[in-house]
This record gives sequence, C-alpha cells and structure tokens, in this order.
Amino acid sequence: MFRNVAELVELAQSRNVPVSEIMIEQEMDVRSSTREQVVGQMERNLEVMEQAVERGITEDVRSHSGLTGGDAVLLQNYLKSGKSLSGETMLDAVSKAMATNEVNAAMGTICATPTAGSAGVVPGTLFAIREKINPTKEQMVRYLFTSGAFGFVVANNASISGAAGGCQAEVGSATGMAAAAIVELMGGTPEQSSHAFAIALKNMLGLVCDPVAGLVEVPCVKRNAMGASNALVAADMSLAGITSRIPCDEVIDAMYKIGQTMPSALRETAQGGLAATPTGRELEARIFGVSLDKK
Repeated sequence: MFRNVAELVELAQSRNVPVSEIMIEQEMDVRSSTREQVVGQMERNLEVMEQAVERGITEDVRSHSGLTGGDAVLLQNYLKSGKSLSGETMLDAVSKAMATNEVNAAMGTICATPTAGSAGVVPGTLFAIREKINPTKEQMVRYLFTSGAFGFVVANNASISGAAGGCQAEVGSATGMAAAAIVELMGGTPEQSSHAFAIALKNMLGLVCDPVAGLVEVPCVKRNAMGASNALVAADMSLAGITSRIPCDEVIDAMYKIGQTMPSALRETAQGGLAATPTGRELEARIFGVSLDKK
C-alpha cells in the first residue's frame, strides 16, 4: 500500500484519515485478517508494554549481570520531589522508557518496538502522555499503529538493526516512531508526523552501537531515556509548525548510508566505543570471569 513516508502521508491526506488507519488497513491486507484480529493483536501488545512499564517503575528490577536496574524507580522518586528541571511529562517518559528496558535486561517480557534494545521509547512516551491527556484505549492503540507505520518504512528502506546500522537504526528509529505517533495522538496532521520523525532521527544520526560486554544494557537503557526526551521535543517542534528542511525519506536514506559506512567495531560487536573503554573492559571481565591479561 505504501513504500515510503511520502506515499504514507499522501494516502492519509488524500483519504482524510490518520496514518494509523492506513497502517491498520495494510496489516489487514498483508495478514489476510479482519480489523478485529489486527486491532486485537495490537491491544495485546499494549498490555505487554503497560505491564513492563508498571513493573519497571514499581519493583526493584535488576539484571543478572548487575549492570542495570533500579534507575527508573530513582527517577520516579526524584520526579515526586518536585525539584526536577525537565518537566513532569518529560521525566515521566524518560523513567518509563528506562523501566521497559530494565525489564528487558532482567529477562522480562517486553514488546520490541522496533527491537528489544530500543523497546522503551515508544511505550515510555505513550504512558507518560496518558497521564497528561487521558487518551482512550483506541487512541493508544492507534498510537502504536502510527509508530508501526513509520517503523515499517525504516525496516524496508534502511535498517532497524544495531548490527547493521548502529544504534541510530534502533533507538534512532524508535525515537522517530514515537515522535510521529505523539503528533497524531495530539491532533497533528500526517505531514506533521513526518516532520517530527525527521527532526527526531536527524538528531540521532551517527549514533553507534557499543554495548558493554555485548549485553543490551549499558548504554542501551539510558539511550532509550534520551530517545524518549528527543521524541517529545521533536513532536512539540512539529506541532508548533516547525518543519524539517530535509524530507523524512531522505533522512531515513541518510541514516542507512551512514550505517553502511560505520566500522564493524561500532555496530554491536562490543569492540569499540564505550565497550572498549577501560571500565567497559573491566565490567566485561567481571561479568564473564575473564582476566584482562588474557584479552
């Protein structure tokens, strides 16, 4: 039905429907399923996301490696202190994004959006916004379809894999997906969603994938936090009428080409970046019981 963002926006505009509706219809066609089946599956995804967020912000979730856990709760407590500078919705989104990824690192159940390592941005922003505007369940489900529509374009025209394109392809894509979905949820147009996606992704181009000890924990959890804040700012910019000078599809193409030129050490191999720092190597040795002298 659509191959790129330009076609997606044109379809939505010509039919005067939201991006989410186009994605629902495409899923019905591709899966040969009814609307009820397609929407029902997304409702189940929403439930998994909510459970992960709630667990992460209310329980002392710790990863088996000991690298991550508990930070989402710390941020929620700080938010309640009334001393935060970033604003309630922003920090709530950041905390809930981290919560999701802490649950992932602790071998909990999450919904990959678009990957496990970038699973916090979309639900983190959604459940923070829920506290602010109290959307209906249908609006929340549509939020996920909108984010999925933009993720579909990235997956088919570039990459959502850190191993293939760096963290820009994972958290970067998730950040753009969330920004686009926020715009629709807040009453913006399909074109504004595309600008939000472009603004968000532009500011994460070149982000490397350098997981310490090869685990999706450090710096992955905190990158989801920054992705959530980026998505909210990009959405606000677009809703304010600010546009991306570079079209969305060209930003996606640029991301793909940047990923192709990245050395393998910076694409999920744990051979470069933060993974190769002295502390990164020490943590790796401690986790796997390997002497640094043997590395």
